[in-house]
Amino acid sequence: MSAQTPSCQLLERDAFSTDPDFASFWAVAPPEDAWLLHAAEGVVSADQTLFERWKTQQKPMVSPLDETTENTLRGGQARAVVLFWPKALKLGGWWLDWLNQTLPEGTPLAVVGEHGGGVRRVPKMLAERELEGVKRDSARRCSVFVTQTRASAEHVAAQAWECFNAGDMTLVSHPGVFGHGKVDEGTRLLLDGLESQLDGESLKVLDVGCGDGIISAWLARRGHRVSAVDVNHFAVEACRRTLAENGVDGHVLASDVYSALGDERFDLIISNPPFHQEREIDYGAAGRLIAEAAEHLNKGGKLVLVANAFLPYAERLERAFGTFEVLADNRRFRVYQAQMD
Repeated sequence: MSAQTPSCQLLERDAFSTDPDFASFWAVAPPEDAWLLHAAEGVVSADQTLFERWKTQQKPMVSPLDETTENTLRGGQARAVVLFWPKALKLGGWWLDWLNQTLPEGTPLAVVGEHGGGVRRVPKMLAERELEGVKRDSARRCSVFVTQTRASAEHVAAQAWECFNAGDMTLVSHPGVFGHGKVDEGTRLLLDGLESQLDGESLKVLDVGCGDGIISAWLARRGHRVSAVDVNHFAVEACRRTLAENGVDGHVLASDVYSALGDERFDLIISNPPFHQEREIDYGAAGRLIAEAAEHLNKGGKLVLVANAFLPYAERLERAFGTFEVLADNRRFRVYQAQMD
């Protein structure tokens, strides 16, 4: 099967595929590309969607936040790795630091990515870590650089976790988590609009796409019973840390929208859903959030979500619920509410 994504198409070229150092490699933070199922020996990813789509394959797949991953990779399974450069520069730096700490020194490392996604910054970031990078190939507006891992006392992956204040709450974040290091304007509008909608009753609430956990912590501090899900493993861990920092409880797990929830139902589902997949607009997650909400709401339960005002969610809400209302609108963002009969 031929590669579909530009980065994988570049790797498929003879200039890379005939390199003996990468005759066997693990893919790190890869895109979804069926070619990798045959080309890679294993995968390291923080994307739950990728986990669920590959779980039927007979190849190892691990998360960078799993305690057993380091032993797996250091045990000799990963003789070489290919890092697919993310669009978030700080997240790319974190992956470099994590690989340098996790893999044996001198492990062949390739970094591949699209020019529009910032891969041209890789040589500078390698040099900052005293790594010698060589450009191996370039095509389809992508480049691939090769180097070898080297431990650094200065660049430590654990240092990427950040705490910051949001009103009277403390949030914990990580590069690659939505709104890293700040509170998103849409989320502020959502919480302001929600304040008047919640009465004193303790509700069973689901926060979909929890990010750093600001919504979950806000709800838990008001006495609601919170579950939170996110497709991003960094976000799941950030949310857990945020809840702990604020002295509240919640059940947080990795899930592709509702995939890990079975038939569990809630009084309120709340979300600031993503609409990007890398640099492309993608309504898949938000579409499923709305279309499948009825299967996870109790009678009289509500779905509340915030979105950029230009996004076409009104039609989706009408199809799923018949009607909806707008709780808040500042022309840039809009807060929608729909209720089960």
